[in-house]
Amino acid sequence: MKNPTFATRWNADLIDQNYKIWLHEPDRLDREWNAFFEGFELAGNGHDSHRSPLTKAPGPRPFPKALQSPAEEVSAGLRRQQKQARIIGAIYAYRSIGHTQAQFNPLVHEAPPNPRLSLERLGFGPEDFDDTYHTGNYLSGVEMTVGELLSNLYATYCGPIGVEYLHIQETRKRRWLQARMEPNLNKCNFSRQRKFRILDKVMEAEIFEKFLHTRYVGQKRFSLEGAETLLACLDALLEKFPQVGVREIVMGMAHRGRLNVLANVLRKSYNFIFREFAENYLPDTIHGDGDVKYHLGYDSEITTSSGETITVRLAANPSHLEAVDPVVEGRARARQRVLGDLDRKMVLPILIHGDAAFAGQGMVSEVLNLSKLSGYTTGGTIHFVVNNQIGFTTNPSEARSSLYCTDVAKMIEAPIFHVNGDDPFSMVHITEMALDYRQEFGEDVVIDMYCYRRHGHNESDEPTFTQPLLYKEIHQHPLISEILSKRMMDEGELTAEEAASITDRRQRELDEAFRRHRKVEEAKPEPSAASAEANSIFQPPYSFRPVKTRVRSEVLDRVAKALTRIPERIKINPKIRRQLTSKAKAFKEDGGTDWGFAEQLAWGTLLLEHTPVRLSGQDCARGTFSHRHAILYDIESREEYVPLMNMEGCNTLLCVHNSMLSEAAVLGFDYGYSLDYPQMLCTWEAQFGDFVNGAQVIIDQFISSSESKWQVVNGLVMLLPHGYEGQGPEHSSGRIERFLQLCAEDNLQVANLTTPAQYFHILRRQMKRDFRKPLIIMAPKSLLRHREAVSLVSEFSEGRFHEILDDVDAPEIPSRVILCSGKIYYDLAAYRKEEEVRDAVILRAEQLYPFHRKRLLELIDFYSKPEKIIWCQEEPQNMGPWSYVAPILEEITGKKPLYAGRHAAASPAVGSLALHKFEQASLVKTAFTL
Repeated sequence: MKNPTFATRWNADLIDQNYKIWLHEPDRLDREWNAFFEGFELAGNGHDSHRSPLTKAPGPRPFPKALQSPAEEVSAGLRRQQKQARIIGAIYAYRSIGHTQAQFNPLVHEAPPNPRLSLERLGFGPEDFDDTYHTGNYLSGVEMTVGELLSNLYATYCGPIGVEYLHIQETRKRRWLQARMEPNLNKCNFSRQRKFRILDKVMEAEIFEKFLHTRYVGQKRFSLEGAETLLACLDALLEKFPQVGVREIVMGMAHRGRLNVLANVLRKSYNFIFREFAENYLPDTIHGDGDVKYHLGYDSEITTSSGETITVRLAANPSHLEAVDPVVEGRARARQRVLGDLDRKMVLPILIHGDAAFAGQGMVSEVLNLSKLSGYTTGGTIHFVVNNQIGFTTNPSEARSSLYCTDVAKMIEAPIFHVNGDDPFSMVHITEMALDYRQEFGEDVVIDMYCYRRHGHNESDEPTFTQPLLYKEIHQHPLISEILSKRMMDEGELTAEEAASITDRRQRELDEAFRRHRKVEEAKPEPSAASAEANSIFQPPYSFRPVKTRVRSEVLDRVAKALTRIPERIKINPKIRRQLTSKAKAFKEDGGTDWGFAEQLAWGTLLLEHTPVRLSGQDCARGTFSHRHAILYDIESREEYVPLMNMEGCNTLLCVHNSMLSEAAVLGFDYGYSLDYPQMLCTWEAQFGDFVNGAQVIIDQFISSSESKWQVVNGLVMLLPHGYEGQGPEHSSGRIERFLQLCAEDNLQVANLTTPAQYFHILRRQMKRDFRKPLIIMAPKSLLRHREAVSLVSEFSEGRFHEILDDVDAPEIPSRVILCSGKIYYDLAAYRKEEEVRDAVILRAEQLYPFHRKRLLELIDFYSKPEKIIWCQEEPQNMGPWSYVAPILEEITGKKPLYAGRHAAASPAVGSLALHKFEQASLVKTAFTL
C-alpha cells in the first residue's frame, strides 16, 4: 500500500499568517491558536512577559548594530520569530503525519515522501540547518539546530515505525509516548543476547512452517509465513510479564498462524499437532464432534527465563473472524474477578486480528466500545493486527474507506503503531512499549504489523489468479530470518555458524518429534482422551433428576425485607416506593409474589449461599418493562442503592450492568465471562427477544455448539422477552423456533415459563446441578403484571422446578389434552373458565428442551389417553415450538397432534392491535373446538 499524502492541520503558511494576526489582534484568533502561540512563553528564556515569547528564542549571531538599519533589525527579528514558529510547526507535523512517509511496509522499497513534510512546506531551506532554536516541548525543551531536529524527527517518525497518537486528547498520555519514543529516536537498545533470542524465535516459526509444508503437502494450515515476527513479539511479552505484574493472559486469534502459536508459544506438543494432520485422525472427544485443528483452544503454563510462571489461555474460536473478541474480553474480566484483580493489572487480554477483518467486521468496533465501560472493561487490550495487506482476494482499496485498517481504534483514542514486520527488533520494541502503556493507563493499544502472506488464503489456494503483481513481489522477497541475520552479521553480532546452529537445532527438534510420532502411530496405541492436550472439560450427562432449590421461609423473609426496606436517607421515586410497599405486603400476607420479586428472591437466596450473580444487558438494571429496579436512585443526588448488596450478613457480589446498545459483543462477553467464572450465575437479558438475532453468530458458533466442538461448557442464562401482546413484528418473538432447531445432544435448555415460582426454581437449579448447560428463557412481558401470574410463598419454600406442569383444574374424564407453553396458557385458562368447558386438560411445557418425555407420557396415561392431543401456540405455524414438538407428541401418544395457532407467516406478528386480538381469540377458540 502506498503511503498517501494529505494536509496537516497547521502548515507553515497558516502559522505565518496567524502569527502576524496574533502579534497585533490576538482576539481575532480562536483559543486554540492563542494557546499555540502563547506556549512559546514557556519555551523562551527571558523574563519580560510583555514582549512576544517568540522574540526571546536565541538565534544566530546578529549583524553588528552599526551595520543594521532599524527596518532591517525589525525584519530580522520578525523572520526569526517566524522560524521559531515553524520549528514548533515542524515538530507537530512530524508527530501528526510522519507516519505517512514511514518505512513500515516491507513490500515497498521506499515510501513516497509526503510533500507536507518537505523543507519548503515546513518553511526551511538548507541555509537554515545550522541555525539553533528552542524545541518547545520536544525533549522537554532544548536548544537544537534545524538540521539536527529535522533529522531526529525523521528518524523517530519516518523509520520502520509509524505512530498515530495525536488523536489522544489527554496530554499526559501523549507526553508519556513522546518520552518513550523521542529521546531514543524510537529505536531499541537490545543486548546481543536479546537480539539472538529474537532471531531464534523467528527461525523457530519459519522452520516449523516449512516442516509442515513439506511433510503435509496440500493440507490447510493457514501458515504464519511472512508474519513470523509475531512469535518473537509474543515471546517478548511472556518474558516481560513478571516485571509488570501480569500473571495470566487470555488470547484470541483467527486461524492464520494459530498452529505456530499453539506449538511455539503455548508449547502444545508437536506429537499431538502431527496426529491432527494424519489423514485417518479421529479426535478423541469422548462426546461431541470436535473441530478442525486451527480452531481449537488451549491452556498452558509457561515458565519464563526468569523462572516465573505465566498462565496462557487461548480461546477456541470458529472461522467467523473477530467473533472471538468479546469472548476473550469476558473471560479476561472473569479471571480478574476470580483473582481479585480489581486494578486489572494481573490478567491481560490479547487479540490478534487480520487487517481486512479489523476494518470490516462490526464486532471490532463493538468490542472497542466496551473497553472503557465500567461493567465490561478489562484494563486495556493489546491488539496485534497481522496486516497481510489483502483479504482473501480483496485489495485494501476494495475493503475499507479509511486510510489504515486500524483507524476504527481512534474512536477510543488508542495509540496505533504501524511497524515493519521485517524488522523484528522494532516490533519487539513497540510490543514492550505497548505493554507498559497498557499497564500505566489501563487502556487499549494497537500494533499494526505490516507483513505479507506468502501463500494464498490457505495453502491450496492460488493467489496469483487475482494478485499476480503482489505475489511476484512476495515470491522474490527474502525470509525475515535472512534479513535479520544479515543485519546482525553486518553489525558484528552474529556469525554464519551461529545462524546455522539455530537452524540445525530447530530442525533436529522437529525431526525427532516426527520420528517419535511415527513410532507411536505404527504401534497403533489405544485411543486416549483429547482432554490431555486440549484442556477440555467433560461433565456428567444431562439428567431430569430433581435438585433441591426450595428455600426456607425465614430465609425468603430475610431477602424480602432487604428488597423492600430502603434507608430513610435514600429518597427514591414515589412510584417505586409504592411498588415496594405493595410487594412487601403481598409477600407478607401471601397474596401472591410477582415475577420481578421472584427473580430477586432467587438472586438474594443465591447470594446468601455465597453464589455471586451477574446480570448484563440493555436497560437491565431497571428492566425494559420497569419491573426489576435492581438499582435504586436517590431522586435528589442520584446516589445508587442496591438493596441486595445491603442485605444483612451478605458479602457476596451482585453485579448488574446496563450494557451499550449491542447484542453481539455483549452476549459474547457474558458467554466468555460464564466460561471462566462458573461459580457465578451469569445472565444476559435482551431488551426485547426479537433483538437476539443481532447476536446470532455468538449463539450459533459458541453458545449452542461449543461443548460439542471444543468440549467447553458454560451455564450462561439468556432472558429473551417474548409474548404476543399486539406490539408488532419487532416486539413479539424471541425466535424460540431457532433455538429449538439448534437443540441436539442435550446442548441447551430452552424454557418458556408461566409462573414466578418456576422462574425462581429454574434460576436456582442452574447453579445446583453437577453439570452446566446454557439456559434460554423466553421471558415474559405482560405476565410481569398479570394478576394470575403470581406464586404463593409455599411454592418457593416447598416446591421445585417442573418441566411440565399439570392442570390443577382438570376434569375427571377429558376428551382432549391441550399442550402449550408460556403466556398463551392464561388465555386458554380464561377461555375455559368463561365458556365453562369441562372436557379439556391444559398442560404446560415449561421446559421445551430437553423435553421430559417420560413425564408427559405419565400425564397422558393418567388422563386415559384422551381422544385429541392439541398443541396451541401464539406464534405462526412456521415459527414457535410447533415444528419441534409435533413429532415428539406423535411419538409419545401414537397419534398426530392437532395444531391451534396462527397461520404460517413471513413476519413474526401483525402490526395492528385489533388484528392481533382477533387472531388471538380465534386461535384460543380453535384449541377447544378442533
